[in-house]
Amino acid sequence: MNAPPDILGSTAAQYINNAKAFGINCERALQQYRRFFRTGRTDVQLNVPEIRTIEHIETEGNTTKFTLRHGNDLFSESVIIAYQRADQTTRTTLCVSSQLGCAMGCTFCQTAQLGLLKNLTARDIVEQWFAARHQRNQHIDNIVFMGMGEPMDNLDAVLESIEILTDHNGAAIAPARITVSTVGRCAGIRRLATFSNRPGMRSLKLAVSINAPNDTIRSSIMPINRAEPMSALLDAMMQWRDRVLIEYVLIPTVNMQLEHADALATYLQPLRCTVNLIPYNPRQDSPWPAPDEGSIDAFAHRLSKRGMFVTRRRTTGRDVAAACGQLGIATPARVRRQPSGRRASLSIAGITNPAT
Repeated sequence: MNAPPDILGSTAAQYINNAKAFGINCERALQQYRRFFRTGRTDVQLNVPEIRTIEHIETEGNTTKFTLRHGNDLFSESVIIAYQRADQTTRTTLCVSSQLGCAMGCTFCQTAQLGLLKNLTARDIVEQWFAARHQRNQHIDNIVFMGMGEPMDNLDAVLESIEILTDHNGAAIAPARITVSTVGRCAGIRRLATFSNRPGMRSLKLAVSINAPNDTIRSSIMPINRAEPMSALLDAMMQWRDRVLIEYVLIPTVNMQLEHADALATYLQPLRCTVNLIPYNPRQDSPWPAPDEGSIDAFAHRLSKRGMFVTRRRTTGRDVAAACGQLGIATPARVRRQPSGRRASLSIAGITNPAT
C-alpha cells in the first residue's frame, strides 16, 4: 500500500486492520479513528485523504442546504433540519444524497430531470455527515436517505455508509435514527430487509414513495411502476418487519381525489404503515401547480377515516427551488459562495422526522 487507509470510508474495524500495514498498532489506530470522527481533528501520524469543504450554504431559520463539489461541474446537495419538539428539545436531521441526479424519471421530481450523473461512494455519503457535523458544527441525530438519487440503485455504497455511520467508535448514529427511502425497487427492499436482520441493524427504517392509488396513475408519473407494479411492491414491503413510512406526493388533478384516498387505504390495508403526505412542490416547467390547503386536509381526513395513520410533511422553500422534489435545479453558474457569516435568504423543505 502506498497511502494510509481512508479513515472516512472505513469502519473502525476496517481502519484498524488496514493501519497495521503502516506500523500503527490497534490501540493507536482506534484512538485516531475516534478522534477523527468525534472531533474532526487528526494527529501527526494520520494522513487523511482530501476532505471536500462546503462550496455553498443557504440558510433560513433552522434549515440549511449545502453543496459539496464532485469534479468541475457536479455538486451533491444535503439538507440539515433542526426540529424543536413539544418538550422544547431539539432534534437535527440530515438529508443525504446517494447519487448525483437520478435515473428513475419520476415526472414530478426535478432531480429526475437531470438523469443519472454519478453514483456516490460510501465515503462521499459519509462525507456529507462529516461536513454537517464538523464544518457546520451541527450535532446530527437522524439521517434520511431522501436527497438526490435512488438509494436502491446504489445500494452497495448506501449499506457500506450505514455501517460506517452507525459505528459506535465513529459517528455513532443509531440505526433507529436512519431511514432509507426508495421509489419502490423490490429487490432493493428485500436486500435492505436482509441487511436489517443483522444484529444491531434491526431498527433501521424504510420509506417507500408510492404517490398513486393504482397502477395506471403510478405508471404515468413513475416509470419504475411499469417494471415493478404495485402488487409486487406490496409483496416486498410486507417482508419489512417494522412499520413502513409511505410517502405520498399530492399532485393536483393526478392523485388526490377522495376516491384516490379510498383506493390507497384499501391497497395499504394489509401493511403496517404510516402515510406521510407531501404537498407537491412544482419543478421547473411543471405541468401542475401546488395543491391547495383544503384539498390536502380533505385527503388526509379521508385516509384517517379509513383507519390510516397520517402525517404531513411541512413545506417551505418552493420559491427558491429548495423544497422536496426540487433539488437539482441549481446549475454551477447559480452556485455561488457566500461571504463568511452572511446569511442567504432561502428556506428548505421541512422533512417530517420519521425517527422521532
